[in-house]
Amino acid sequence: MAADAVATAEIRGALAGLRRATGLPVAFGGAVGPGAAQIRISELSGTATAALRSLVVTSGTGLGGRAVALGRACAVPDYSSSRRISHEYDAPVAAEGLRSVLAVPVVVRHRVRGVLYGALRTAQPLGDRALGGAVAAAREVERALAVRDEARGLLAALRPVVPEPATGREQVREAHAALRALAPRIADPELRAELLAACDLLTAPPAGGGPALAPRELDVLTWVATGATNAAVADRLGLRPETVKGYLRAAMRKLGAHTRGEAVTAARRAGVLP
Repeated sequence: MAADAVATAEIRGALAGLRRATGLPVAFGGAVGPGAAQIRISELSGTATAALRSLVVTSGTGLGGRAVALGRACAVPDYSSSRRISHEYDAPVAAEGLRSVLAVPVVVRHRVRGVLYGALRTAQPLGDRALGGAVAAAREVERALAVRDEARGLLAALRPVVPEPATGREQVREAHAALRALAPRIADPELRAELLAACDLLTAPPAGGGPALAPRELDVLTWVATGATNAAVADRLGLRPETVKGYLRAAMRKLGAHTRGEAVTAARRAGVLP
């Protein structure tokens, strides 16, 4: 089973936060393979043995498989005696000494990408703190994966980069704006650098001695070039409209422009906009 490497990395990073948020001493998880039929438990935090490592859980079986099949969080107060789940994995769960267990699926665009687990070594109902914290941790992983997916999709659409045809300028400008808006949301520095490099490929080589626009000034001007209003730019970049106006004024001053249109034209001449 080929696990989702990106989902695996995000799940690995989420486990310590899940333990802090829930107060549960043990957390583990894994990514779903192609077709969402199986989960491979690859990431462990707080475990005392390796009994759960590389365990393959089929959708619909055990607690994690039930969470995948239902697409929602599931919990049992005593794993070994629960009648709500099947018991194919009792041996490794018992070897780790786990009793009360929860499982939360990671769902991105209606597709299950992984599962996060939290557990106690005592049999007792799990309260709202544990369930809420685990669900919040899964939502963070979902958001990170959605942003990564969007970034990868944009990059794939831009490869290979073709010289800009006259009839496709608007599409290129919209792609450039989308990439610039997405880059600050990327936590992975390598992926963020790749996105910004793709932005640079969409702009013409500078004529020499062009103005040095700050990153946010360029972000704002990029969306202005697509015809977006200040309110729309603010919404896309997560800024206040007044802040957008400030960045735009600063960019216009550096470009020696008196209007939005002049600023866009000057920026294109300087090679900082496509």
